[in-house]
Amino acid sequence: MENTQTFAEEFDRIGQVIGRAIVGQSSAVDLVLTTMLAGGHVLIEDVPGTGKTSLAKALAAAIDGRHGRVQFTPDLLPSDVIGANVYDPKSGEFDFKPGPVFCTVLLGDEINRASPKTQSALLEVMEEHQVTVDGRSYSVGHPFMVIATQNPVEQLGTYPLPEAQLDRFMVRTAIGHPDRKAALRVVAEAAQLDRTAGIKPVTSASRVAELQAFALQTHVAESVLDYILRICQATREDRRSALGASMRGALALTRCAKVHALAQARGYVTPDDVKVLARPVLAHRMKLTPDALIDGATAEELVDEVVASTAPPTVSGVLGVRAAA
Repeated sequence: MENTQTFAEEFDRIGQVIGRAIVGQSSAVDLVLTTMLAGGHVLIEDVPGTGKTSLAKALAAAIDGRHGRVQFTPDLLPSDVIGANVYDPKSGEFDFKPGPVFCTVLLGDEINRASPKTQSALLEVMEEHQVTVDGRSYSVGHPFMVIATQNPVEQLGTYPLPEAQLDRFMVRTAIGHPDRKAALRVVAEAAQLDRTAGIKPVTSASRVAELQAFALQTHVAESVLDYILRICQATREDRRSALGASMRGALALTRCAKVHALAQARGYVTPDDVKVLARPVLAHRMKLTPDALIDGATAEELVDEVVASTAPPTVSGVLGVRAAA
């Protein structure tokens, strides 16, 4: 039988295994794992060499899942991502050849280098966990997660993701460089060419699906739900905002907060869970006005200010409904 303590222990165990490959980046690992257990996808915007590929491989290995990778380039076609029907001269029929999306964890490297047509090929599979080729649908399985990356340094010849596609990612984050102690450990182990090679599964993909289902049942008081909605509304009403967080953003924040609460062995969501996740869940869904951009404002700062100025519910408001239920 599922319980909060079991969930927290499994969350910690998976995170520690991934941490063997991504040294000194426990916050980023926890955020990506939170997103997976919330049933979402992650967009990582970071410079090369920070361990994005290792993170995806380590996550897949830790849950005994299949890892797929697509290097997005300007000449990449949608069929290179989702697969295509190929004619078999022996049988005289077309056979479907699955693309790399048929896996558990897909790394879409430098997604902004592909054309919008190819980028959009990911939309259906991210939302529906299936692809449609020549009118026939094929399931990619469950769980399924996309970890897409963008290089924020080189923008020449890239196609920025439109707001509608950014909204499909539950979380946007960066890994960053490790601190000095962790960096020394990495370079001291330079002879280890693949840090993910020795990772053994500590759970299964089917177990992850069970944890996802359990997380959805986590209690969220009405006052906390109202708190989430007020934050999202404030991002839309701020004078610096041309586009604020949508209802999809509110749902994503709620689902991530549920997982974050369970990871602390707590069976209910508090305002602190919401505060921790507001920036990575909401900032990439926003678009600032030209005047705000000229003034040097950022979406991350705006979200932080909105959270700081939005009054959270009281302790009795968080626990009262739970006690009465």
